[in-house]
Amino acid sequence: MSGNTFGTLFRLTTFGESHGEAIGGIIDGCPAGLEIDEAFINSELQRRKPGQSHITTQRREEDEVRFLSGIFEGRSTGHPIGFIIENTDQKPKDYEHLKDTFRPSHADYTYQEKYGIRDHRGGGRSSARETACRIVGGAIAKLLLQKHGISIQAYVSGVSQLVLKKNYAELDLSLTETSIVRCPDPDMADQMIRLIEQVRKEGDTVGGIVSCVIRGTHAGLGEPVFDKLHADLGKAMLSINAVKGFEYGEGFNSVHFKGSEMNDIFSPFNSNDVTEHGNKNVKTKTNHSGGIQGGISNGEDIYFNVAFKPVATIMRDQQSIDTDGNETTVKGKGRHDPCVVPRAVPIVESMAALVLADHLLRNRAAKI
Repeated sequence: MSGNTFGTLFRLTTFGESHGEAIGGIIDGCPAGLEIDEAFINSELQRRKPGQSHITTQRREEDEVRFLSGIFEGRSTGHPIGFIIENTDQKPKDYEHLKDTFRPSHADYTYQEKYGIRDHRGGGRSSARETACRIVGGAIAKLLLQKHGISIQAYVSGVSQLVLKKNYAELDLSLTETSIVRCPDPDMADQMIRLIEQVRKEGDTVGGIVSCVIRGTHAGLGEPVFDKLHADLGKAMLSINAVKGFEYGEGFNSVHFKGSEMNDIFSPFNSNDVTEHGNKNVKTKTNHSGGIQGGISNGEDIYFNVAFKPVATIMRDQQSIDTDGNETTVKGKGRHDPCVVPRAVPIVESMAALVLADHLLRNRAAKI
């Protein structure tokens, strides 16, 4: 099965199914000598793990990573880093009623058509359970990026019709982790939580938006023409379960303005800006471009939005067909998120970190 590896130089390959013995991965291309902070990596996993609050799925997984190779005396060796995460709360019998049924808007039918066989236990390989492996890879990428002064912060900016209108610069992003919905605006966070609670009682689901800002990136990251930085960020985000849209900078909103209004005017640094920006020569007065021009980072903040659809599994009966083409009813039961965006925040950060780490290493070959 192809399509299980992400990245060019800094590469993550994942394996495993939702209700198998374990999931895991191999990280290849991590430079030797990087201090591997396992406590930090496990704290990142805790941010994504199921059962962390009453507005998430109640599946209980400890989600502690066990490293098998590539680390010696707390540092990367430059060789493949292998790891596994055990599935301790697997309940495959809960999915027996789906063995011969195609759930609406799931990957059941498409997997069956592509491979002629599928793991019906929670979706198998198509389950968002796989994203725990991305957290591990992303956490190690974050450790590498930290060495270069690059930070990544995502947060929930929308749940259904509730959308935070404030720019990230107007928010105190340190408040993100103080709310179970991971929205840094306390008033909006309370509204979002109440909405998710109500939707859960109704046996339904809602979607939302995760916004992300990357700070400290110096100018020059990105590989035109096909591996532009925003293109790789888009691919990374669209590979996440339930993602339906990606935009960076002004995104779709840019169509409402004229070029004279959207152009980011260059200006020279002053002495106070040198430590704030990666580029030593110029900055921009505005940042409508979202920190990327011509597919290459320009040293300004990179910011983008990721749209998540409502989770396809709802606690209501739905009409569908079975593997023989007969009409049937899909019973609404199981353990699922009424809204995926609170747990998606660290996944968005991790995929962004993988992209930035990869391009950071690739950029070393750009010039002498």
